[in-house]
Amino acid sequence: MRTAAGPFSAGPPEAWQQRLPEWARDIRPFAYVESSYVFNATGAGRGGTNELRLYDYDEGFTFNAASFSLKRDPSEPHPFGFGVTLTAGLDSQKNHSLGMFRGRNDQFPFRNTSKFDVLEAYVSARVPLGSGLTVSGGKFVSLLGYENPEGPLNLNWSRGYLYTYAGPTTVTGGFASYTFLGGLTVGAGLVTGSDTTADNNSTPSVTGEVAVELPNGFSAALGWLAGPEQDRQDGNLRYVLDLVLSYTRLEHTTLALEATYGYEEKEAFLRSLGTRRNTNASWWGWALHGAYDWTAKIRTALRQEYFQDTDGARTGFGGMLRLWSTTLTADYRVWKGLEVRLEYRHDAADEQVFKARTSRPDQSLGVTPQSKTLDTLSIALTYVFF
Repeated sequence: MRTAAGPFSAGPPEAWQQRLPEWARDIRPFAYVESSYVFNATGAGRGGTNELRLYDYDEGFTFNAASFSLKRDPSEPHPFGFGVTLTAGLDSQKNHSLGMFRGRNDQFPFRNTSKFDVLEAYVSARVPLGSGLTVSGGKFVSLLGYENPEGPLNLNWSRGYLYTYAGPTTVTGGFASYTFLGGLTVGAGLVTGSDTTADNNSTPSVTGEVAVELPNGFSAALGWLAGPEQDRQDGNLRYVLDLVLSYTRLEHTTLALEATYGYEEKEAFLRSLGTRRNTNASWWGWALHGAYDWTAKIRTALRQEYFQDTDGARTGFGGMLRLWSTTLTADYRVWKGLEVRLEYRHDAADEQVFKARTSRPDQSLGVTPQSKTLDTLSIALTYVFF
């Protein structure tokens, strides 16, 4: 359940939307630009690398994103919908799906790939069956998780470990969902896999979600993804289960809990090590999110999370790795769509995985991590056009 849980959500339609033809008034535009500066207080290694991070992987200044999207949900008067999200900037490199601006040989952090991405591109239709069956096809942001790839839609600026390692950012395929009376929605579909547009094997994966929204401000969503994810391998299944609970009824307050679990048979990275008899991989974690709007212009948000990479497959560590993270973000709306975010984040691990240094100037002996903690200070400037 990716949510539009940003600190300053959209209000009533703008005046220009009211002047549109009736059929176009429910089209939702969204556009923003974002840049940031990240300072590594621990002392970054490898030329300014923040290990195990995603969009804030590099220390220093980054033009993160320029994003533009148009979406319309199908409805009874207008049964056809669509969605397209185009992005540019360094964040786009981290979102590439296999087969779309990323090939089999490209490796994270994808520095040589395009700084442009089609994050979403899909069509949808409402079938006049009962209270409403919706079918969709194309590329979508994954159902799993609480945080969103589009920065202004999140409570914190940086993305947590669950977003980075637990499940996919996008999926490509077909999906059908049915909304029952009472706010219950059930959906399922066939997709090419996790972050793949051109399937890397010949067997699709299955994804789905059961979600409920209650009038008292409570919502819950249980999402899953299951199928083969390995290159040219139709066996060795991966399973990911993700639960999100949120509550918004308290005045000026947003609360959410995410819990996730994943398992993969004969995981490819562990097999490549050649040192393990059991190459099955599992991972799990949880995250608590909380935010409070002090005024119409000021919000603070806190995220506390834990991620256990039981076999070291998701992080590439190669063995048991436990990660903790505490993130505090202060958000200030300067003027209209202009927002400034200040963030302090403290990461900790039970093994030395941070502050990696080269063993020799020529890097002939690789890198050696020297710290179990990582502290960063960030400032992000975002302008939301609409």
